[in-house]
Amino acid sequence: MLGVERSQLLKGLLDIIVLRVLETEDGYGYEILRRLRAAGFDELGDASVYGTLRRLYRAGYLSTYLQPSDSGPHRKWYALTEPGRKYLAEMREAWEDVSDKMRRLFDAEKGQA
Repeated sequence: MLGVERSQLLKGLLDIIVLRVLETEDGYGYEILRRLRAAGFDELGDASVYGTLRRLYRAGYLSTYLQPSDSGPHRKWYALTEPGRKYLAEMREAWEDVSDKMRRLFDAEKGQA
């Protein structure tokens, strides 16, 4: 059951996870997945990540451009837009707020034990 609950939690965090991966360097789909897996997000499904990329693009948080590939057709690269950077900053602030509150809740529980 833990895997399902963790999966639901990650789905709620996909926007911030994907935007953070693209904050410092543009990337194309497979390469973004590789970076996410290298960061420890092995359980994120390909379809979820690609769907998130499309949704963030439609929302104006990402732009795209084509790059030639040595190993096949051109690749669609994703880059953060200025609204995407602002959205990421807001999400990071919200994440840090919630994370701090959760940490205090868990620390209070330890103190009562």
